[in-house]
Amino acid sequence: MSRTPRPTPTAAPPAVFHSYIAPETRLPEFTPRAVILGTLLGMIFGASSLYLVLKVGLTVSASIPVAVISITLFRLAAKFGLKDASILENNIVQTAGSAGESIAFGLGVTMPAIMILGFNLELTRVMLVAILGGLLGILMMVPLRRALIVQQHGKLRYPEGTACAEVLKAGASAESRAAASAAAKEDEARGLGKGLSARTIFTGFGIGLAYKTAMVALKGWKDTPEKVFGPPFAAGSVAAEISPELLGVGYIIGPKIASVMCAGGVLAYLVLIPMIKFFGDQIAGPLPPGTIPIHDMGPNQVRGAYVLYIGAGAVAAGGIISLARSLPTIWHGLREGLRDVAMPRGAAVDPHRTDHDIPMNVVFGGIVLLVLAIMAARPLHMNVLGAVLIVVTGFLFVTVSSRLTGEIGSSSNPISGMTVATLLLTCIVFLAVGWTGGAYYVTALSVGGVVCIAASNGGATSQDLKTGYLVGATPRWQQVSILIGALFSAVMLGPILLKLNDAATVYVPIRQVAPAGLHADLASLPPGREAIRGVQARDDARAYRVWHKTDDVGGPQGKYLVDDSGNAVWLVDPGINGTYRTRPDGTEVRKFDAPKATLMSYIIKGILDRHLPWGLVLFGVMIAVILEMSNIPSLAFAVGVYLPLSSSSPIFIGGAVRWLVDRARRRELAAHRLSEDQLSAEADRSSGVLLASGYIAGGAIAGIIIAFMAGVFDRADAALTIWSRAHNPFFAGRYADLLALVPFLLLTAFLLLVGREKLMATKQP
Repeated sequence: MSRTPRPTPTAAPPAVFHSYIAPETRLPEFTPRAVILGTLLGMIFGASSLYLVLKVGLTVSASIPVAVISITLFRLAAKFGLKDASILENNIVQTAGSAGESIAFGLGVTMPAIMILGFNLELTRVMLVAILGGLLGILMMVPLRRALIVQQHGKLRYPEGTACAEVLKAGASAESRAAASAAAKEDEARGLGKGLSARTIFTGFGIGLAYKTAMVALKGWKDTPEKVFGPPFAAGSVAAEISPELLGVGYIIGPKIASVMCAGGVLAYLVLIPMIKFFGDQIAGPLPPGTIPIHDMGPNQVRGAYVLYIGAGAVAAGGIISLARSLPTIWHGLREGLRDVAMPRGAAVDPHRTDHDIPMNVVFGGIVLLVLAIMAARPLHMNVLGAVLIVVTGFLFVTVSSRLTGEIGSSSNPISGMTVATLLLTCIVFLAVGWTGGAYYVTALSVGGVVCIAASNGGATSQDLKTGYLVGATPRWQQVSILIGALFSAVMLGPILLKLNDAATVYVPIRQVAPAGLHADLASLPPGREAIRGVQARDDARAYRVWHKTDDVGGPQGKYLVDDSGNAVWLVDPGINGTYRTRPDGTEVRKFDAPKATLMSYIIKGILDRHLPWGLVLFGVMIAVILEMSNIPSLAFAVGVYLPLSSSSPIFIGGAVRWLVDRARRRELAAHRLSEDQLSAEADRSSGVLLASGYIAGGAIAGIIIAFMAGVFDRADAALTIWSRAHNPFFAGRYADLLALVPFLLLTAFLLLVGREKLMATKQP
């Protein structure tokens, strides 16, 4: 008995994709003015991103603010007789301008750890890691473009790249609108939010710059209001660093991540620190790893001695868990991403410019040359095994980063977890072959640094190529432009990192850290001498031998300057992750916590030297496990545990403002029946996001300038501090903590009003 087979239902064919500019249409694209402007903006936003990652361990995407600035600058130039830029030129600007942010993240996450491990933050080492990692990540992503961007269109969202494409379309020139495809014109007629103004971002930049200058340089008001509680809640405290850049970060990352981060800070400052103080107050002597009795410690000392290790364990576990949860996506991404890397022989080649990549022989040849350069670079202390680990983990995590960026966006991409996994694998391999000396610290960190920057840049490149795919750009020119932007940003960010560290470095007299003195064996010290840098060089111009002390016998471990008799004279407390915030003359310095760099140093030293308070670290691991069991993202929470509450609280306030704005905008847009993706795109290109981006850039650039100028105007700064403490009630005094909140509330209220578009129009410039 036979049966008539049922007809197999056929799936509806996928909708045909039409880019904004059709593939056969030619417009100005890879022009010198676009590449130069993009590179310059990339360097500016890279510097501000580096400042942020040293402060709070995270950055935000620079593509949208760079795109808006590009549109406006070229539009202004057109009013003076120059030709307006095409949408493809503006896309080249944002592509070249996005490289700095991802390189800054990788540098800030890894390189400061070299000082914590007892080595100098050498310029050549920093620049080599930045350049080699940045270029490697871009080249490794190029072969994946067709598989991830083209074939997965409609499946991988690439939220930041899609939002940036909407910004470029909204600000398209008259020439670009006339050249747009028929489908694009049809979509545009139905679209929302047709105008954008860089006036918003420039206003935010100006406000952020002026606010930070008035607060920090001119001592207009206290920059970190704080309240420390007494019994029965001894050592509990709340604080907020009321800076525009942290408020802007909170607004951009949104309420969910901002609130989870701040919750971690609440646990640290309102639970763990008071609890340690409560139970340890009756202990007579020091409780390791602390060096003084707990009853003599303040909240920040308790945090430094105990809570930082708990936070480090939570961050490490959160990163690994986030990576493990992504394993199905990782496997799927590898399989799909590599399927079409090598085009089968005889396959048709798309003749249109929108399918032209950098030739694959150039790509793979460039990768080989970069790996050889990594092996040949003496400051990296690299060997063959380290280079193999870079190639294997680098290509793995560039593929993973590119895929995850398409699914969950750059902000949620677990680059830190990938770096932790790379360091764990590297250190375990080194331990297995017996490489536990100090030089292998540098090798392991170099592997982690190159892979971290490569993975971060791979994700950023994916977002840019998605933007280009949507607007109809030529991939080859985008890839070349981001290589140029990455190279110049990498060259520039290294000196900035060193200068920020030097500006906040404190040379501590030996009597302050070791009253009995310290003596080093001169024969064991490396050759060469080093002089004091910065402000304190005025008081001591001598050159010293350098001693990297690796134990706590007689005094804390760290870098010391030693005289010709072997006696330690100065402890060099670095500006990044240092603990001394006052110079011998009483002037104060502003340190950088570099939270994730400290974590990397703990991993390397803990595995290779087996010196780590594992009990405290495991407490943090268990915190991350409990959060994951409760379906709460542990990595963001763990970063909050590690950061000072003063850093995460303004981020929380920015997130709360974003929640209020988005809720109101959703009500207003309800009649348009937009999808969730469309609502997200509308929110990402709103006036509030542009103003917040301006806050970030203005505040961070002001912070960098103030840090750089600290050595020149230190005496004026000290005099102004003394006057403000005596006469300015907003800076010091009984009500300073409350009065300092007044300008911050005004800053926050302005962000809320602009986000609601009550004060600023969003007409086309």
